[in-house]
Amino acid sequence: MVSAIKCSLAVAIMISLACSAYAIKCYQCESLTTPKCGLKFEEDETLLLDCSKIGPPRTLQAFFPVQNATGCMKKTLESVVGQPQIVRSCYFGDVNNIQSGCQSDPSLPFVRQIGCDVCTKDECNGSASLAPIVGAILLFFGVARLLA
Repeated sequence: MVSAIKCSLAVAIMISLACSAYAIKCYQCESLTTPKCGLKFEEDETLLLDCSKIGPPRTLQAFFPVQNATGCMKKTLESVVGQPQIVRSCYFGDVNNIQSGCQSDPSLPFVRQIGCDVCTKDECNGSASLAPIVGAILLFFGVARLLA
């Protein structure tokens, strides 16, 4: 009986991990409206977004109809004001060919794109953090101890 409960728990954990594997979480913000989002990024849980809940931006919808996000993006833009603007968001497109997914919004002709960085791990468009790694290690040892 105890073995069946342990097996059920292990299966439930594996299913939840498999379901969350397709949903990437990225920071979504702009430095003009959110100062924490600038070059010196300050992590804030309220800026995190589950990318499976949104679709591609309107400039990419013709290329990527109803496609899930494939990563996170950090764009650096220069506007008429001259100060760099940082935009963090979900990335839609091929992570090996970022030219199409990083294209500028044609409705903003006075904004020049300086750079675009794309990554494929949760929260990777913010500052580096060891919290997810530590959490995964603790979860692994907890399940191992429970099953032992």
